[in-house]
Amino acid sequence: MTKTLLVTGSSGLIGSEVCLHFGRELGYSVHGVDNNQRAVFFGPQGDTRWNQARLSGELREFTHHELDIRDRAGVLALVKALKPSAIVHAAAQPSHDRAAAIPFDDFDTNAVGTLNLLEAARQACPESPFAYLSTNKVYGDAPNRIRMRELETRWEFDDPAYTNGVAEGFSVDQSTHSLFGASKLAADMMVQEYGRYFGMPTCALRGGCLTGPNHSGVELHGFLSYLVKCNLEGRQYKIYGYKGKQVRDNIHSLDVARFIAAFADAPRPGEVYNLGGGKANSTSILEAFKLAESFTGKAQVFTYVEQNRIGDHMCYYSDLRKIRGHFPAWDVSQSLAETVRQIVASWQGRPQV
Repeated sequence: MTKTLLVTGSSGLIGSEVCLHFGRELGYSVHGVDNNQRAVFFGPQGDTRWNQARLSGELREFTHHELDIRDRAGVLALVKALKPSAIVHAAAQPSHDRAAAIPFDDFDTNAVGTLNLLEAARQACPESPFAYLSTNKVYGDAPNRIRMRELETRWEFDDPAYTNGVAEGFSVDQSTHSLFGASKLAADMMVQEYGRYFGMPTCALRGGCLTGPNHSGVELHGFLSYLVKCNLEGRQYKIYGYKGKQVRDNIHSLDVARFIAAFADAPRPGEVYNLGGGKANSTSILEAFKLAESFTGKAQVFTYVEQNRIGDHMCYYSDLRKIRGHFPAWDVSQSLAETVRQIVASWQGRPQV
């Protein structure tokens, strides 16, 4: 009997990669939930209809559902009708800057939408693995309290306890998260609680910068994708504070999909994983400029704003020791350089908006 996968945010970067991986490589029948809300949040440049069309064209066993996850009755009805073998929840309002302007939309989408899905799963298919795309913003700006040292092109942790990055036991309390970080943390905790309280096979994946060639990157979300787009178009990229030396770890959407597949095969209840590229795939904005330039041959045009974004991390990369310990067959397979190369090629071949 064919297994069925339900993916929310299926037209987005991670959702679409998960659909393709499970559909092509693992033989799942895939059902995608997406209502192009990204275009509402970010305007025409955030539109993901092109990705929806790509999925419909490339996956024979793909069904699109035009559904808003805030529609509780609609979500309950769909999950009860499908009783999916696994659920991947990637739909979100993803920008911590945008959240301040639309606090109700942000919380209703990120927190309440997640609760709608969890309760639907509990009622219809409580044994099905449930993977939720959380964020490293659940840690707020507390990583900035780690002792740092300033290098020529980046900030770096200067505490031996963080040689491998930030681990899952790091505090989520007493820090500034942005409203986005708070709504995602509420959902993260609910995913854990449904796993621990009801024994459901759930996990919250606290992503670093999730990226890849199919990202519709915009200024407020999609760091590497938007940076490359600016480079190719000669558009001014705006750096906000920290001298452009703020560091992020980047993980290719394929490696995210591969991990979710590993979790679906051997799920655990109420788990949390920091899922990023780790130190090896970390880069500062200044370093990312040079990497993009090496593939495009174009100098990056940028301007600098002294004030950093509220709650922004000076340095963050994921400690991958827990995730590697639980799933030793999984590891990061796409290097940072290869990821940027693919992003460049994708923007070069995509119709401009």
